[in-house]
Amino acid sequence: MLFSSTAGGMQILFSDISLQFCSPLSSCLQQNSQKKKPLPPVKHLEGEIIWAKFSRRPWWPCEVIIDPVQGNYHREKEPNDRPCRLYHVRTFGEPKELVWVEEKSTRTFHGGFEFEQLPLLRRRGKQREQNYKYTVINIFSVLLFSFQVCEKTGELLLCEGQCCGAFHLPCISLAEAPKGKFVCPECKSGIHTCFVCKKRSEDVRRCMIPVCGKFYHGECIASYAPTAPVTRGFRCSIHVCLTCFIANPNSVSISKGRLVRCVRCPVAYHATDLCMAAGSVILSNNSIICPNHFTPRRGVKNHEHVNVSWCFVCTEGGSLLCCESCPAAFHRECLNIEMPKGSWYCNDCKAGKKPRYKDILWVKVGRYRWWPAEVSHPKTIPENIQRMRHDVGEFPVHFFGSNDYLWTYQARVFPYMDVDANSKEKMGKGVDATYKKALEEAAVRFRELQAEKELRQLQEDRKNDRKPPPYKHIKVNRPIGKVQIFTADLSEIPRCNCKATDESPCGNDSECINRMLLYECHPQVCPAGERCLNQAFTKRQYSQVEIFRTLSRGWGLRCVHDIKKGQFVSEYVGEVIDEEECRSRIRHAQENDICNFYMLTLDKDRIIDAGPKGNEARFMNHSCQPNCETQKWTVSGDTRVGLFALVDVAAGTELTFNYNLECLGNGKTVCKCGAPNCSGFLGVRPKQNNPPSEDKGRKLKRRGHGRRKKKVVVTKEREDECFSCGDGGQMVSCKRPGCPKVYHADCLNLTKRPAGRWECPWHQCDICGKEAASFCEMCPSSYCCQHRDGLLFISKLDGKLSCSEHDPCGPEPLEPGEIREYIPEPRALTSGLGMKMCWG
Repeated sequence: MLFSSTAGGMQILFSDISLQFCSPLSSCLQQNSQKKKPLPPVKHLEGEIIWAKFSRRPWWPCEVIIDPVQGNYHREKEPNDRPCRLYHVRTFGEPKELVWVEEKSTRTFHGGFEFEQLPLLRRRGKQREQNYKYTVINIFSVLLFSFQVCEKTGELLLCEGQCCGAFHLPCISLAEAPKGKFVCPECKSGIHTCFVCKKRSEDVRRCMIPVCGKFYHGECIASYAPTAPVTRGFRCSIHVCLTCFIANPNSVSISKGRLVRCVRCPVAYHATDLCMAAGSVILSNNSIICPNHFTPRRGVKNHEHVNVSWCFVCTEGGSLLCCESCPAAFHRECLNIEMPKGSWYCNDCKAGKKPRYKDILWVKVGRYRWWPAEVSHPKTIPENIQRMRHDVGEFPVHFFGSNDYLWTYQARVFPYMDVDANSKEKMGKGVDATYKKALEEAAVRFRELQAEKELRQLQEDRKNDRKPPPYKHIKVNRPIGKVQIFTADLSEIPRCNCKATDESPCGNDSECINRMLLYECHPQVCPAGERCLNQAFTKRQYSQVEIFRTLSRGWGLRCVHDIKKGQFVSEYVGEVIDEEECRSRIRHAQENDICNFYMLTLDKDRIIDAGPKGNEARFMNHSCQPNCETQKWTVSGDTRVGLFALVDVAAGTELTFNYNLECLGNGKTVCKCGAPNCSGFLGVRPKQNNPPSEDKGRKLKRRGHGRRKKKVVVTKEREDECFSCGDGGQMVSCKRPGCPKVYHADCLNLTKRPAGRWECPWHQCDICGKEAASFCEMCPSSYCCQHRDGLLFISKLDGKLSCSEHDPCGPEPLEPGEIREYIPEPRALTSGLGMKMCWG
């Protein structure tokens, strides 16, 4: 039995045997309490599992237990000139050992996977031997990884308490299974560990799913978006496929089917390669370790995080806000946010989006440019690649063009987009044949995978959504709130000059002044009377259309019959709201994860929202090369919006128009129209189409044999990566005219950004500092005429000058100082040895 007494603000524990001797000690401590620092608070509780370091053992898993002699499990160290708390622990495994350990030599236990990350506290004996830590892992791997969260399968003992846990008998120090009901130590004590932060406390709450058994702090589980409130509690995120949730939070399939769950955090995926994050380590049929637990190894170049040197929204450089989990970078102004304090992550990383198998990515390796590659499944790669060392979170990628493989991770890749596939010709200008081949292969493969994905999505949607989403069909605009629908007096409606005797009065081919000015004729004002053909809005003379399910863009609208150019298709009808109501509806949509908007600006004060109420026109999708356009007409004094055909449209063709959407932030919507001039994102101006070959030929013939213009070489004003290390980031640019080189200040050993007209070291001799005459084209090394001999040589592969630090590849490698005759390509003009007259 233990008693507690407070002395000078310090809590002292006494056993009932020594209670009679406590008075002098208590008074002594009371006198000296002002001179001593207080003991640190109790860090570990009885029954808790911890790492402990003592007696020349490596870090060892132990259980905090009560000392049978002293009757307590923690006490003050003696002599007590420096306050320190000791804990009584019992080791796992054989031989068992009972020992008191200092608090500074303990760590909270989260799992055997932590062993490599624990610090070396003592630097003598076996701890100093090379690779001793890894020897210890091999010897004690069975013990460490079969303990508590051991990440190993086998014969398990199920806890019948609240945690629903499963344990190996050795993990809970049992030689044989107990008879009757088994309850684990945590369920006995009633103090459970949070599954996210791994800290034990009394204020954790249990997930309401009966068979879950996971406990969380409220603030810990709230950071996982799939967590949902239920009656009297919450459903944790481990019961929802994260990939499906990111794609469609409202889908009924996110929690259906077999899930595999991470044993270290509340993340789950469907047990298919389509959903599971690349880099996950599979432990069993229903257990994985997800890529969130990747730990970069020091000294491994390919484990360093790298960010792009351009904004993902506007593609321009400058001062960028870089994501700390992936290569994404943005201008603060493009995101329309304040400069964040501390760590910052992009929206995709916050949501938990990860690369998946068969994804096409841009990958950064060393000093190479960003290269297109496909994520391969570990089972499909060659055996020698499988045997390469890789960690949790790393996945193999197969490079296009070169057919090489590499193990990489999320911080060195970003997604390949539709716009990349459509820009392969532009990106392939002025590059070597291998990279050009890689771009072509990536574009073809991307379209193949996109078609497969769209087909799967179509099948899934047809299975789940056999009808379009519900809305109320209306025939005319409905004003909401204070918004008014204007009606003009007959005297104010303009009168055209058409006659009833004309062949097609007020028609498309007529010279009706009202039609030219986008005014609809009024039947009581127009001279043509009943024969007037300019009353399509009033008479609702719409083209016959039907709603259908598209492959990749949800529901769409297509025509049933042929439509001629300029023909009226339909009016865009909906609720007419003001700007305040519009902002309120957008805010409500964002709070409820509603992604589809049907708003169209009518004038400076009014907006048409066809979301809750509208007609078939609300299903018309966007296209960068549309076959319809919107026109604002004045009908009876009020503005109405109509959709008109831009070209002749054949029956069965999908009807589209350009949304001209205004987008803010990195919530930019990807455009999936598939047009040749697709801009890649909604709201971005489409690319200019090249003139047809026939027209081009006519123009060339028209020019005749005039003076031939010189070919203009378009060059980059600034390079994207540091010329020294090849990575992106904050750069220092050379101010010498024509020099596109940029560098990291650290790579040049600069303590601050250079001011004024600064020239990079590429223009000065490395030896004497004079004007350089010859340059290494692989690094900033350069030399003057006196010092270049023997330090530079020409690569037979591409004819570029290289210094002795680089080994050019080729059938017959060149030795340092050896120069062979090389005939440069016509586009590269050189004078002397490496003095480039034209920048590529």
